[in-house]
Amino acid sequence: MAEAMRVTCLKCGQPNRVPAEKLEAGPKCGVCGGALNSGKVAEVDFEILAKAEKDDLPLLVDFWAPWCGPCRQMAPQFQAAAGMLAPKVRFAKINTEVNPVATQRYRIQGIPSFILFRKGREVARAAGARPAADLAAFVRSKLGVAA
Repeated sequence: MAEAMRVTCLKCGQPNRVPAEKLEAGPKCGVCGGALNSGKVAEVDFEILAKAEKDDLPLLVDFWAPWCGPCRQMAPQFQAAAGMLAPKVRFAKINTEVNPVATQRYRIQGIPSFILFRKGREVARAAGARPAADLAAFVRSKLGVAA
């Protein structure tokens, strides 16, 4: 029997069970039909992030704000890194102005900040704008994910 992985829909917050071998086939949420592993960055709120951090599939979260110049410059690099690491890692971003409780819960002291989650645990964190290749290398080194 295939190993099922817990993957939360970053659109509606519904947890889904997905066979590990189907992660590359573009699985969709059983409730809203949203893509579960598209290789694109998803904008999430605090409630969805709190659920998604517990997923079996690693999740890298960008904590940012619209007034932050480096955060805006980092957005295309973050998207490029998401494309490099899909389908093994998912990427999400959370606006710290709209979700201040996330800033407090995750002890964000400066932005842009990145936290890598896997199975309910913080695996690593980094701060500051960086090129996509550096961000992808950071994730690979912390997870042991092949290039």
